[in-house]
Amino acid sequence: MAEAKLGDKVRVHYTGLLDDGTVFDTSVGREPFDFTIGENTVIPGFENAVVGMKVGDKKTISISAGDAYGEYMDDLVVVINKSQIPPEIDAEVGMVLQVKSENGSSTYVTVTDITGDSVTLDGNHPLAGKSLTFEIELLEIVD
Repeated sequence: MAEAKLGDKVRVHYTGLLDDGTVFDTSVGREPFDFTIGENTVIPGFENAVVGMKVGDKKTISISAGDAYGEYMDDLVVVINKSQIPPEIDAEVGMVLQVKSENGSSTYVTVTDITGDSVTLDGNHPLAGKSLTFEIELLEIVD
């Protein structure tokens, strides 16, 4: 039976868990997740875990923050004046905003605090700095 390898398009079911057992994402009960190994469209630790699996195989893997969404970086947290947010946006803690940098690229930030006229924005991925566990089942290697 064939093993998943670099360049293969694969279809998997997965469940992602935090260290405390909280499920942060799952494809179970939804359409399976498709990706091509080697295109770097998924986190490296997840992609590497699928390499060598055969259809029907299941495995549980732990991925360090560095092989997942990276370490948490304090320099991606900024405090701005509320007046810098467009007036049509009623910022609330937990809201995700798209911001443009001076060079024209855009990124997403999460509002983490609002105090008086100050708004704290966090540019880290919500899972940055966290080790993750994935339960993976290889359903298909797509021709």
